[in-house]
Amino acid sequence: MSAATPSTARRVSARVGAISESATLAVDAKAKALKAAGRPVIGFGAGEPDFPTPDYIVQAAIEACSNPKYHRYTPAGGLPELKAAIVAKTLRDSNYEVDASQVLVTNGGKQAIYEAFAAILDPGDEVIVPAPYWTTYPESIRLAGGVPVEVVADETTGYRVSVEQLEAARTERTKVVLFVSPSNPTGAVYSAEDTEAIGRWAVEHGLWVLTDEIYEHLVYGDAKFTSLPAILPELRDKCIVVNGVAKTYAMTGWRVGWIIGPKDVVKAATNLQSHATSNVSNVAQVAALAAVSGNLDAVAEMRVAFDRRRHTIVRMLNEIDGVVCPEPEGAFYVYPSVKALLGKEIRGKRPQDSVELAALILDEVEVAVVPGEAFGTPGYLRLSYALGDEDLVEGISRVQKLLAEATD
Repeated sequence: MSAATPSTARRVSARVGAISESATLAVDAKAKALKAAGRPVIGFGAGEPDFPTPDYIVQAAIEACSNPKYHRYTPAGGLPELKAAIVAKTLRDSNYEVDASQVLVTNGGKQAIYEAFAAILDPGDEVIVPAPYWTTYPESIRLAGGVPVEVVADETTGYRVSVEQLEAARTERTKVVLFVSPSNPTGAVYSAEDTEAIGRWAVEHGLWVLTDEIYEHLVYGDAKFTSLPAILPELRDKCIVVNGVAKTYAMTGWRVGWIIGPKDVVKAATNLQSHATSNVSNVAQVAALAAVSGNLDAVAEMRVAFDRRRHTIVRMLNEIDGVVCPEPEGAFYVYPSVKALLGKEIRGKRPQDSVELAALILDEVEVAVVPGEAFGTPGYLRLSYALGDEDLVEGISRVQKLLAEATD
């Protein structure tokens, strides 16, 4: 057999070959496939509201389909009317005043995150990433040539990192710190004081901040959302905000997000998008325009339901011996520790990590959850409570009965 030549040795590039599949989407796809095959699977995997997109948003899209001007290319950076509406929405919701030239409309939040990192990172630049983290963050950083540096928080601090931890991770190669509040996967929300402290630390050391505000309207109890550039003007020249309509308006499938940042960075990211995808679907942009221009009644109704489900799932999970589930303050996820269950016998098996435990739960009681390994912290599970109340109770009841069988 002849030796492989450089042209045949690797069929997929090292850069793309190193990317792992989105664990949350993989779990959701498996759950849906099993359900389609007739299995009574209940999925807690996807971060997706179970509500339909509000009718007035859908109607705007229907009308856009019949308008010939939306049948053609439009500016790569977004429809001017949508960018103007995002400017107004940002002032309304965050008290942060920006210009339309600081806005780029993207194909969902994921593209916004990648393009933001691609616009400011050079090879070898380090990005401090608080963990547990959403699965896409480190992969986007690597694709952009950067190096993610994890800073781990656990349930003892409510999954919030401190300035001291961030400083311990900072090196001469650090360029960016990622800030996410409310958080996916933990639901953690930083106080205004802690948010400002992290921002001032970034300013002191000349660092960029990428802040993901996609869950801004999903906070509960006494928790309050704080927009970092709104409270810290000194940071604005080195701050990029990522946001979108997916969570607030139950529009995950419409794929509309955006970047807000300094004009030169937004222009660079727009140039990148002009070659990667051109404009976002015009019909989806018109739907997003209706969403951000309208009131927040739809999200207020969803928040009431999510808050109710939040209390239910936390109570039921904490009734399981070996599970410790902090109460999240935002988003629609719980992130319980299951470390005390690892190595115990459950129906003839001894799961050694949370990947094996999640697989056991799916196989034995047909409930889909995402293991903590996907978020950088083994020993945990992420469960979304953005599903119907009956399914939530039924699913957690199955898990309760299964894990009650755990023995040494």
